[in-house]
Order: sequence, then structure tokens, then C-alpha cells
Amino acid sequence: MVRLFIFLLVVLGLGWSFAWLADRPGLLSITWQDHLIETSLMVAATMLVAVIGAVMLLWWIVGIIWTSPFSVRRYFRARKRDRGYQALSTGLIAAGAGNALLARKMSIRTRSLLNADQEPLIHLLDAQAALIEGKYDDARAKFESMSNDPETRELGLRGLYMEARRLGANEAARQYAEKAVEHAPYLPWASQATLESQSRSGRWDEALETLAQQRAANIISKSEAERLRAVLLTARAGERLESDPSGAREDSTDALKLAKDLVPAAVISAKVLLRQENVRKAASVLEGVWKLSPHPDIARTYVRARSGDSTLDRLKRAEKLEAIRPNNIESLLIVAQAALDAQDFSKARGRAEAAARVEPSERVYLLLADIEEAETGDQGRIRYWMQQALRAPRNAAWVADGFVSENWLPVSPVSGKLDAFEWKIPFSQLEGPLVEGKVAADEAIAALPPVVVNVQPPVETTRRAEVTEPTIVIEKKPAAAAPEPAVATKTTAPEKVTPAPAKTQENAAEPVPFFGRPPDDPGVKDQDADPTRTRLRLF
Repeated sequence: MVRLFIFLLVVLGLGWSFAWLADRPGLLSITWQDHLIETSLMVAATMLVAVIGAVMLLWWIVGIIWTSPFSVRRYFRARKRDRGYQALSTGLIAAGAGNALLARKMSIRTRSLLNADQEPLIHLLDAQAALIEGKYDDARAKFESMSNDPETRELGLRGLYMEARRLGANEAARQYAEKAVEHAPYLPWASQATLESQSRSGRWDEALETLAQQRAANIISKSEAERLRAVLLTARAGERLESDPSGAREDSTDALKLAKDLVPAAVISAKVLLRQENVRKAASVLEGVWKLSPHPDIARTYVRARSGDSTLDRLKRAEKLEAIRPNNIESLLIVAQAALDAQDFSKARGRAEAAARVEPSERVYLLLADIEEAETGDQGRIRYWMQQALRAPRNAAWVADGFVSENWLPVSPVSGKLDAFEWKIPFSQLEGPLVEGKVAADEAIAALPPVVVNVQPPVETTRRAEVTEPTIVIEKKPAAAAPEPAVATKTTAPEKVTPAPAKTQENAAEPVPFFGRPPDDPGVKDQDADPTRTRLRLF
């Protein structure tokens, strides 16, 4: 574009000059060796310009002829280089696709067309071809030579790091990553690998410094850096809980400022405050996290804040948590457990059944079994709830990379990833064991109506069937007047009908388990019930 502009200026200048001479005609006379040469000024100017143009054209032709050997060599060199880069590109694509034969062929062709000392990618192609061919020793040798070259050092260290990880040599991988961080702290893989290695070995101070370098180099976002810093501070606080309570409190408090819903940090901070007899501050910390993320660890620490509290005091504290997060599964369960400890069976049963309706799980039905054992001692009902616990989804736990832990850990023991643990139901246990006849929570509770305690029950006649497998009756309609034979799911023994003894005023004050029926087995069948009722097998 600049050359075109200059050419236009020259043409315009020449045109203006000739126009100026045309407006001012003149005669040019030259006397040279007794010869007089006369011409007009316009002709003289034209001849001068023509001579200059001819000289320039002649110089250009001579230059082309003079430099033609070099031009020819340059042309063939460029053509060879283009073919080499084409082969290099094809080889890298083949290596990425896993085509070992084509990758090795293109590697040989590239070396014949390009100089390996001037093109570092040739070493990469050789190393990748060796990897997909299974020649790991040759690949490592290539990566070693690349790591010694300043131009390819980062690429070589990356290859050595991946090979060490493949072989399970974690210490060698850590050294390669740290060496890469020394030369290039902005590399995400090296910085992340160093951070995970430091976290796995418990070097929390060094991990915090590495995290600060990552944030300064903009490798990770601000929110992610704050979350990881909170996790590292929590991990360090857990280690300092016994030896340095003040430092543990400072770290856990800083962690909560960065991640307000981090449950382990809140538990550690509350434990330190409780040891310092600052119950009000500890309760405030736990309540703040409970509002954001209700968790069983928070509930247990809050309810048992003071070891000398009575069971009624613990129940009040549990109800306070329920008031903060009503209709929450954790709130219902902690109140149910506290009510069971306080022997308030009515409240315990109500909260536990509500929890079963909200989110049925193994721990809910086990709690109902504990309530049944403490209140009635009815072994049939206890076995019933235990059977429901076997069929229900498993309890939530701390899970990371398929590894299940009862306690929170800052680093996954499988992959070494930082902040990998999540509170959830293990994936392999989402549906619980393969037991036929899974019963929904409403149906399970409907199968056992509420226990009548301290109330005079009506006199009724029941029939008891002796069967090898007990059954539970869910009555969908009121009992009919005339007894009709009931259809059981499976019976192998004949029925024997015995009328139940009538209730008297003397035993009216005693708890009557299992809805006024004998507290021996949940498989009681009422022959007077409507034949349309549904029976469920327990075992």
C-alpha cells in the first residue's frame, strides 16, 4: 500500500513537471566540439526521463541475472521446507490419533526435509511416536533431551511428569512439577500438580504460597482461589486443633470468611470456642453455617455443646435448630434423636416419620427402630423397621472419586485433588441393596399406624395366622362386618384362628403396642378386614 502511494506521487510529480514545462516553452542549445545542438526544453526533459528509465530497467535485468543462482536455491529450499512442515503437521495429527505407523513414517520424512536442531517439534513427534508404539524408554530419553534445551524445557518436563504419573512414581512426578514451576510458574499443570503434592503431604504453608502464586499469575479465578484457600486453612486448623487451639481458631475463622458454608471449618471453630468456654460464640458460628448448609456434624456439635446439659436441654437446642431451618431432613432427625434421648417418644416418632416422608434413608428407619425398642420393645415392629432400613437408600457420606469417608478430608486419597470431597449418597449405593418389594415411606408408615399410649382401646377381636413368613396388612378401607378369608402373599401353614382377649380397665394405662394387637409379630392379619386390602411381605 505504501509503495502504491509513492508510485502515484511520482507519476503525479512527473505529470505536473511536464505540464509546467509545456506552459513555458524554451530552446536548449548545446555546443560541444564545434557542434551545435539545439532542441526544445520539452524534448530535452523527455529524453532525460527516458534515459533514466532505461538505466533503471537495465540495472534490474542485470540484478536478476546476477542473483538468479541464489534465487533458484532459495526457491527449492522454501519448497523443501514447506514439504517438511507438511510432513510434520501430518505426523503430529497421526500421533494424536494414535496412528503409530503413519506417525513414524512422517517423523522419518520430516527429519530428511528439516533440520531437527532448528525445529524442536521434530523431537516432540519422535517422542509421541515412541509413546504410541510402546517404546517408553525411548520416549523418556527424548523428553530428557528436550528438558535440557531451554527452548523445549517446559515441553520435556511435561512429558516426564506424565510418564512418572503413569508409572505411579509420585515423588518423581512431584520433582518434575516443582522444577517446571521454578522456571515457569505460570504453567497451570505444573502449579496445580505442585499444589496437590504439597497438600497430600500436609505441607499446608507451602501449599498456601503456591496458591498465592497461582492467583497472582491469573491461573485460577478469584472465587476458586478463595475456596481452595479456605480448604487449606481448614486442613491446617484441623492439625493445629490439639497443639495450637488459638492458631486453629484463627485459621478456621479465616476459612469461614472465604467460604461461609464450609462445614468442617465451622465445626473446628466451634470446638475451639467450646474448649475456651465461649458457648455463645460457638453457637453463633454453628447457627450461621446451619442456615446455609444443614449438616449432621453441625447438629451434633450444636446439641452437645455443653457436656453437662440434660437431655431436655439438648432437646431445646435441637428444636432451636429446627426453628432456623424448618422442614429440613437434618432438623427433623436431630430433634427426633434428642427427643428419644429425653424419652419424649411421641415427639421423636412424629419427627422421625416426617423425616421418612421428606427423605427416606437407612438412618431414618434405624432411628424408628430405636424409638420402637425404647418405647414398646415390640420385636415385630423393630424387625419391620430394620427391614425397611435394608431396602432404603444408604446414608449420605463424604465422597470423592468413588472413595467414601466418614470424616471430611481436604485431599482425595485417590486422585490427590484438593477440595474433592462432597457430602452426598455414594453413587454405587443410590438404590440400596437389591431387595424385592421396596416400600415407599408413606406406605411403610401407613402399614404401622401410630401407637396408642395411655388410651383405653376398644375391645376387638383379631385373628392370628401362623405362617412361615410374616406379612403386614395395609388396610385401605374400614373393616367389614363379616369376616372373609384374606389373600396373603405367601403362606405355607394353615391358619389357626384365636380370638384376642378383651382389654380391661386394669391394663388400660399400659402402652398398647402395635395398634392394640399382641406385640409379638407385625405379621398379624385381620380376617374381618376388607378383602381389597393389600399385604406386604417383610422378609
